[in-house]
Amino acid sequence: MRVERELPTDEARDLIALTRELADAELAPRAAEYEREERFPREVFRTLGEAGLLGLPFDEEVGGGQPYEVYLQVLEELAIRWASVALGISVHTLACSPVANFGTDAQRRDLLPELVGGELLGAYCLSEAHAGSDPAAMRAAAKPTEDGWLARGEKAWVTHGGQADFYSTFLRASEGISCFHLTPDLPGFSPAPPEAKMGLTASHTAAIRLDDVPVPADRLVGEPGRGLAIALSALDSGRLGVSAVAVGLAQAALDVAVDYAVEREAFGRPIAEHQGVQFLLADMAAAVESARATYLVAARRRDAGKPYSRQASIAKLLATDAAMKVTTDAVQVLGGAGYTRDHPVERYMREAKAFQIFEGTNQIQRMVIGRQLTREAVPATA
Repeated sequence: MRVERELPTDEARDLIALTRELADAELAPRAAEYEREERFPREVFRTLGEAGLLGLPFDEEVGGGQPYEVYLQVLEELAIRWASVALGISVHTLACSPVANFGTDAQRRDLLPELVGGELLGAYCLSEAHAGSDPAAMRAAAKPTEDGWLARGEKAWVTHGGQADFYSTFLRASEGISCFHLTPDLPGFSPAPPEAKMGLTASHTAAIRLDDVPVPADRLVGEPGRGLAIALSALDSGRLGVSAVAVGLAQAALDVAVDYAVEREAFGRPIAEHQGVQFLLADMAAAVESARATYLVAARRRDAGKPYSRQASIAKLLATDAAMKVTTDAVQVLGGAGYTRDHPVERYMREAKAFQIFEGTNQIQRMVIGRQLTREAVPATA
């Protein structure tokens, strides 16, 4: 079913209409097959880039200029059709943000048009196997040389690993953690085979190995030693992206469950007329709409220039927990049929689990929220 959206401008309404048209034509027909075959949909990202959907939250001069609340609703519409692609756009946005927000004029001029136009697809290399939720503990390092750096180490859980054209990579350097723009053509740069995942299988995730990779001096993004601040500045936005994708996934599961309940008969009438099923569907709808409202509140704070870190963590926590519950309940509504691959809800359920884990686990979100609340409650001292 079409989601009724409150959008700020006619341009935004036209953008959502375009997104739905593209998603119905380019994403929905491919999703099940590509996920089953674990095939990466590179051509889909090019199509979406050509349509202007990869640079929406960036400056108008590179094809963006949309409020975050609009960008997130575009992500949600894409996720209703195919979560792996919507997640990929969220990650691509995360990968572009260091250059967009901290890059030199030359980097922005030379890189941004291709980054947001679909010609180049990005990845974000922050996590390491031993430091998934603690980026300050990273060990991958960049050693200074006469004409740049020499990078060594391994980054883990890289979305688009082995498929991306550029990697926003965070490494420990002499001044502290720094951010670098790496490309896979650099000697010593190599992706590991993709992880064998439970869901989101068309979205390839792989470790990236850096074996004495020569990094030219102009590949540094932002000031030396400011990499952790650059990374953390983008994570709140990334959590909102994950929230929107999770809501889209939950909406897709709800839509399948409602359609099935209306068509499937038991005891002489559609199961949708049985109170037990109606209550289940009502709770699913309430979870989806509550999660959507929560991420939009955080996005509007971001657009207004207000602090939104706590709200982003709340949105990520609620939206991804909602996606897990709604997809599980969708399987329940379909019963035995929902447990088979004849219907997409079993795939939705497998995909939903990942959203509770990446961009900071939901346990980490609770820590962020709790720490902010208690810090704000401490009275200021003279």
